[in-house]
Amino acid sequence: MKLLRVGTAGRERPALLDAGGTLRDLSGLVADIDGALLADVAALGRIRAAAGTGELPALDGTGLRIGPPVGRIGKVVCIGLNYHDHARETGAEPPAEPVIFLKAADTVVGPDDTVLVPRGSVKTDWEVELAVVIGRTARYLESAEEGLARVAGYAVAHDVSEREFQIERGGTWDKGKNCETFNPLGPWLVTADEVHDPQGLSLRLWVNGELQQDGTTADQIFPVGEVVRYVSRFMTLYPGDVINTGTPAGVAMGRAEPKPYLRAGDVVELEIGGLGRQRQVFGGG
Repeated sequence: MKLLRVGTAGRERPALLDAGGTLRDLSGLVADIDGALLADVAALGRIRAAAGTGELPALDGTGLRIGPPVGRIGKVVCIGLNYHDHARETGAEPPAEPVIFLKAADTVVGPDDTVLVPRGSVKTDWEVELAVVIGRTARYLESAEEGLARVAGYAVAHDVSEREFQIERGGTWDKGKNCETFNPLGPWLVTADEVHDPQGLSLRLWVNGELQQDGTTADQIFPVGEVVRYVSRFMTLYPGDVINTGTPAGVAMGRAEPKPYLRAGDVVELEIGGLGRQRQVFGGG
């Protein structure tokens, strides 16, 4: 299933994109697409059954904003340097263990919402990423297979980063990762049963119409199941939590000088095969 949330920010309602491309209203069946729903096997079954009968009312998507596909996110866990080609372009050694940092849940916005270039920023960068959404509580998992079994679904994420704040201002990466609007998510949450191989997905990103990133999750250093297993050894993952699993090569930081960092007015488009497409116009913070 392709689950999504539509409407004005903070007032989104649950919806489904059916196999024929029609937007369907889920608000008569469930209150929201969130961790409580993703952990409720019976509720998900009711949605599947209703979708199969065609009884869900259609929604007119004209002019309708698409919000983040998951509401009330508890935490956003991010994995750094998780693609071989991205490590090479930044001059970093592939990590022996996953690099973990956090983004605040309030950085998450809709897939087509405006992204704000922070005040004083000179190095705002792009990163297309596969996002994993947790559906079952994960703690101290023993295997990658157990990790995959905890995944409710997948989505497109844009891990926007300010490299000067992240790298040159001391301390942890958090200052360059948690600026307002720095995690567009969506358009859909595609349930795990529709993603047969999370290590076989194409990722692409364009800036002002020019292709900048063109990669595949097959290049991940730590695959999805192992990422979930590893993270569960250090923190408990709850239904509705999100993991951004890293970005392939092609970021501005990896380019020759002058590096083409983002400015207000730039347009970024990104997609992951089968998971949908985002488009953001960057604005001033």
